[in-house]
Amino acid sequence: MERKEAEKELEALREQVRYHARKYYTEDAPEISDFEYDALFRRLEGLEDQFPELVTEDSPTNRVGGAVYNSFAPVVHRVPLGSLHDSFSEEELWDFDRRVREAVPQPEYVVEPKFDGLSVALEYENGLFVRGSTRGDGVTGEDVTENLRTIGTIPKRLAEPVPFLEVRGEVYLSDKSFAKLCERQELLGEKLFKNPRNAAAGSLRQKDPRVTAGRGLSIFVFNVQLAEGMGLTSHAGSLEKLRELGFTVPPLYKTAGDMAEAVAFIRELGEKRGELDFPIDGAVVKVNDFSQREELGSTARFPRWAEAFKYPPEEKETVLTGIEVNVGRTGVLTPTGVFQPVTLAGTTVSRATLHNQDFITEKDIRVGSRVVMRKAGEIIPEVVRVLENPPGSTPFFLPEACPSCGEKVAREEGEAAVRCTNPQCPAQLLRNLIHFASRDAMDIEGLGPAILEQLVGEGLVSSPADLYTLEAGRLSQLERLGEKSAENLVGAVEKSKQNDLYRLVFALGIPHIGVKAAQLLCGAFPSMDALTGAAEEVHGLEGRMADPQALKKEIAKSALVQIDGIGTDMALSVGRFFSHGSTRQLIERLRGLGVNMRAHMQRKAGEAFAGKAFVLTGTLPALSRKEAQALIEGQGGRVTGAVSKKTSYVLAGEDPGSKLEKAQALGIPVLTEEEFRRMLGQ
Repeated sequence: MERKEAEKELEALREQVRYHARKYYTEDAPEISDFEYDALFRRLEGLEDQFPELVTEDSPTNRVGGAVYNSFAPVVHRVPLGSLHDSFSEEELWDFDRRVREAVPQPEYVVEPKFDGLSVALEYENGLFVRGSTRGDGVTGEDVTENLRTIGTIPKRLAEPVPFLEVRGEVYLSDKSFAKLCERQELLGEKLFKNPRNAAAGSLRQKDPRVTAGRGLSIFVFNVQLAEGMGLTSHAGSLEKLRELGFTVPPLYKTAGDMAEAVAFIRELGEKRGELDFPIDGAVVKVNDFSQREELGSTARFPRWAEAFKYPPEEKETVLTGIEVNVGRTGVLTPTGVFQPVTLAGTTVSRATLHNQDFITEKDIRVGSRVVMRKAGEIIPEVVRVLENPPGSTPFFLPEACPSCGEKVAREEGEAAVRCTNPQCPAQLLRNLIHFASRDAMDIEGLGPAILEQLVGEGLVSSPADLYTLEAGRLSQLERLGEKSAENLVGAVEKSKQNDLYRLVFALGIPHIGVKAAQLLCGAFPSMDALTGAAEEVHGLEGRMADPQALKKEIAKSALVQIDGIGTDMALSVGRFFSHGSTRQLIERLRGLGVNMRAHMQRKAGEAFAGKAFVLTGTLPALSRKEAQALIEGQGGRVTGAVSKKTSYVLAGEDPGSKLEKAQALGIPVLTEEEFRRMLGQ
């Protein structure tokens, strides 16, 4: 390869590696498999070895990989948390062994699993856990002490008062905990984690330790970074000592007398991958003797005394025998492939998600296709590619009607998902009930996901309206609910009947309508009848107009879109939601059961700003923003966050920023605090 060609490819490779490293390490949202990332990285390393004069200081090969989050305090590691050199074949392991034996005689090795989680350092003083941090870039990590304290397998006090000890471990999610987390995310309509590693990283980086505590994280501690007064001489000895102190060390590790024994155990470990309840993506070979490690030393990037072996993703051919379409708890239609059974990573696979219509179309997946499958992250089975489609087969398309309720389905612009449009679809019942009872919605205390799941399972609730027919006597017979708890729950349900209308509107689960939008709607239309009337206007336009652009222009003139903060897409969603017969039936049933259908009309101290929209920007001389907002709302006005043609006034102080410029460009009146006070008569 010519130098100019190499220079061009190196630049492209560095850009690709940086991008995918950021997605993996920092955003916990990888877009390619570990195997594909490793291939890119090795290609980059190979070219830099071939053209050392083209190596740059900021090359990804000079970094560990991660970045430091700004939301956590930085921690400079006393001993860097470096990465290991990777091998992808047994031949490369023997090359590692040769290099080691050239420097030290008769090395003994320890082989242990290479965990697929988030690397952390734990520090102890006089036997007490004092600080924990992520690896970060290897030199500087993030202080996540409080989150780590929530992990039950991290000892808070050691069995011995060791003066100082720093250890390295891997935080991970077991397969069981990962499945439970994904189930809960689906139930709440949240974006699912792609694999256990990203779930573990995302869980550990939560700002609220209570969220971390609920994720079921665990840890394996596999290395002593720094120790005072322990006299450790070998890695195997250090693992045993760590176990005695109270740490959970790797359950599968072996001391090997030579590389042949080490390679044999790596093969054995690879065959057991499918039986393990924790994710591994390889094995690590380490020189056991610490004095030999000192002799071997390190390169600029890796220790010379350790090597990581990455298991290649196992791929198998099979045949797709059918496609089932299920409706998720958020109304999304999910196609699942049914395959001739095949063994992958130690387990039998006969089903795998086909994600969405775009995935099926892109790979041209059909019933009868001969496909290649693998397990993404050694956990989730997936179709890699189609090898052959049978003669006469036809492309597969998701149905136009919901398999659960028969209502039509729709795909919104910019979304990959196809959804059922029926708000009362039985498949979405539990998730809708959880939302209905949640804090920002009807705020029914004591009615959490577990209780709702019981109510649905017992057949006591099949609609949000059924919540208002529950009786304490029947509830007290359920598990987790005694007589007193049942009475309290019925009381909380009864109390929710008096909620403001905006809470009910938000609780109904209208797509694109959050709490703020619900408040805006109910501020403009203070009764359910008025709101449904405005929604019917929009739905009527949709029924008469086929051209999407012309429809949006007409909707922009509707009463709903005249509300500052409500756009055409939101108005269209409101119109569609209230057009369903099931929605109207639910509202009438709730009305009949005594649920409030009107906005709580708060008396205003005055009407100086009635119908006016204000935007606040900059620092006011005497008033805080909260005080200014209270004065505006007290005179019938409202405060919005962005300047638009619907803005009546901009109240500006010092350092107003771009909002002032936009107001001037649109010709919107700009008030000083003094002018604002004069308008109030102060």
